Amino acid sequence: MNSLTCSSPASTTNPSVVAPQIQRSALPKNNRARFKAGSKSRAECLARAWLLVLVSFVAGTCNTPASDPPPLGSGDPLWLNAWTFSDTNHWVSSRGGAPLSFTNLAVSDLGKGSAVVLDDPEEAWLQYRILETDGTTNLSLAQGSLLFWFAPNWSSTNLEGGTGPRSWSPLLTVGRYTEDASYGWWSLYLDPDGANLYFSSQTNDSTEATYLAAPIVWETNRWHLVALTYSSTNSALYLDGYLAAEGPGVSCWPGAEVLTNGFYLGSDASGLYQAHGMFDDLETYNYALVPEVIADIFSYDYMIYYGCPMNMANFSSAPSVPAYAPTFVAMAGPGFLKPKSTNTAGCVTSNKVWLTNVFGTRTNGAMSLTFTIAGGSNGVPYDLFANSMIGWTNVGLYPWGWMGQGYRCVTYTLTDLTNAAVFLCLGTPLDSDQDGLTDAYERLVSHTDPHKADTSGDGMLDGWKVVWGLNLQAINTLDVNRRSNYGYNTVGWINEVSGIRIGVISLDSEGNVISVSQ
Repeated sequence: MNSLTCSSPASTTNPSVVAPQIQRSALPKNNRARFKAGSKSRAECLARAWLLVLVSFVAGTCNTPASDPPPLGSGDPLWLNAWTFSDTNHWVSSRGGAPLSFTNLAVSDLGKGSAVVLDDPEEAWLQYRILETDGTTNLSLAQGSLLFWFAPNWSSTNLEGGTGPRSWSPLLTVGRYTEDASYGWWSLYLDPDGANLYFSSQTNDSTEATYLAAPIVWETNRWHLVALTYSSTNSALYLDGYLAAEGPGVSCWPGAEVLTNGFYLGSDASGLYQAHGMFDDLETYNYALVPEVIADIFSYDYMIYYGCPMNMANFSSAPSVPAYAPTFVAMAGPGFLKPKSTNTAGCVTSNKVWLTNVFGTRTNGAMSLTFTIAGGSNGVPYDLFANSMIGWTNVGLYPWGWMGQGYRCVTYTLTDLTNAAVFLCLGTPLDSDQDGLTDAYERLVSHTDPHKADTSGDGMLDGWKVVWGLNLQAINTLDVNRRSNYGYNTVGWINEVSGIRIGVISLDSEGNVISVSQ
């Protein structure tokens, strides 16, 4: 081992390059001491000194599995288990199952309650059983689904300044990778650049397969819902509720001996290859979830993860200039905002926009908040939204409220606020679908599709419905009470009016209209 020299691999972005998963026990003692000494960072030395191997990026190479399919838990479709990581002392599952082992874990409050963090300069891992002692199954490898929320502490290298995790990093893994597929491996993992996600497996008889790969562009501390579904016929990866990649069915898996070692979340078995990020709300099933269910799960929870007020990644300054100006604006004007003063000389200019000089006052029990809109562009209106229920698990029942529009360098006061917590969010004029509602308004208030001008598909723009007070989610053209309906006699003369234009029609003996009263 002393003859090894550190040199850059041929490529760390080639999808066909996979790093071996190194067990700590497999390292000679002198190399383990070298990692401790810190002459090079552990991730750097591992990435450079250990030889990368080429794995054919093909599907279906595992035609004859070395073992029978792992247990599914039952012949019926089942939710298997969940991990909310609310028990930060013992990390037990929702069914009460304790980890096989764990070390060097941290806790974060930047998600939906507490989240577990695997990001340590020393070895860090979190290991759970696949098959519990009571016979229940935590993870099905031949057929099933797993989904979890993940936020990296790094950014992808395809973003400015991004470093990626700097090593091949499992998000969830069973067994360990070997060059000759002699042990057994099943893993959803990241490349060193944090630019691609892969799903692969090996048996212990030299067979292996990579089922799918998906490009990603992830930012530091930004949460993402990762959902993987798989069966004998197909596999699919969903990111933030949308299909990101598809592939063939799972055709090989580790044997029974490997399964007794369970699965690892956020690292390999050695704890050296870490995902370097936060995990929350892991769920497993013994059947493939349908896309609609995955989309619903994302829609239900995303505002909790995106709206955590302690996570500044979720409230970064927004671009100040829209990509293109809207055709018309359904929600416009100062609303509840009361302008106090303008100071262009002392106002910071930037291509971003944010709130500054914020302070609150209480008068006779009523709360008021004063602030200045900074940055931004001259003459561009910015929407202000408010919410007092952002931390609740049923946040979907409490949409944000539109407070009004303001301009850069102007100081405003918002009066008559609740004595409870109040959260403010500043939105830009971007209207991607040109329906008269900004993307921010559609995401926060109306819960319509910011990239679809007619969310319900009834032929009316979402902005028109807001102006007219119509149901944005309904097909309003089918509501007979919201349209003018005319009835005719057998010779084609109008003889009744209903709906919006309810009226009485008087006819002569020939059926001609004499008068109409409405």
